[in-house]
Amino acid sequence: NHTKVTEFILVGFKSHPGSQLLLSVLFSTMYIVTVVGNTCMILIIRMDSKLHTPMYFFLENLSILDICYSSVITPKAALTLSLGRRTISYNGCASQMFFFSLFGTTEAFFLAVMAYDRFTAICNPLLYKIVMNKRLCVFMVVGSYLSGCINCTIQTGFTFSLSFCGPKEINHFFCDVPAVMHASCSDTLVNETVMLALCGSIIVSTALVVFISYGYIIITIVQMPSAESRRKAFSTCSSHMLAVSLFFGTVFFMYAQPGATSSPDKSNTISIFYTIVIPMLNPFIYTLRNKEVKGSLKKQLKRKR
Repeated sequence: NHTKVTEFILVGFKSHPGSQLLLSVLFSTMYIVTVVGNTCMILIIRMDSKLHTPMYFFLENLSILDICYSSVITPKAALTLSLGRRTISYNGCASQMFFFSLFGTTEAFFLAVMAYDRFTAICNPLLYKIVMNKRLCVFMVVGSYLSGCINCTIQTGFTFSLSFCGPKEINHFFCDVPAVMHASCSDTLVNETVMLALCGSIIVSTALVVFISYGYIIITIVQMPSAESRRKAFSTCSSHMLAVSLFFGTVFFMYAQPGATSSPDKSNTISIFYTIVIPMLNPFIYTLRNKEVKGSLKKQLKRKR
């Protein structure tokens, strides 16, 4: 007989009782920085007409996405660690998994879209405004969200079709697909195969678009005649390359390799990077490495004064 599970217990970092309050403060601080940093990025882009270009349109949408992405995980995790209330309802767990998968998958597609945008700008500058028109930009953003929606529906549906007959403990600080799967008493071979095939294909295909685009970009930059043009072209891409490396490196380790559900303890630490750290770093990476954004920020601050 299987008893119906109405709630789960998130036991991530429970084995480190002395550090839980510190982690809670750290998570809360990083979440505030994420929201403030990405909100500032959105406001800077919207207030400066010079930044109303495809590149900054995608960057603005990435900032909105990062706020949503972090908001699904970080506030709940901070409260769990500080108050010790580790329970999450069955429906709440399913909702968290759905939106986390949605925003995480969409971010992977966004990074691929942004790489294609940089490829077009640097390798085909004369056709850039024709190719990257407003209609195509909107289509790419909507397409990224639709792709994320398809993935999260399949992942959440498959995961919560499993039987949960106790213990109800999830060895993670949020309802991630591998961790919830690991807590099931059903045979998860089909689910693991689906996760590996679906997530693996998404990660590999988007990463291929990114790396092929940047392969052509690097070749084009190297062939530029002047050092100044090479420096300018590289400066517009280096920040995106750093963000891409951080995101795909951690996500590939978690979802695109066999046996992802077999190391939940290690996944707790790695998950912090792509759920909390990367959304916080993105606005700083793009701001500190971008002269146009820094110039716009200085101009806005002068107006306020």
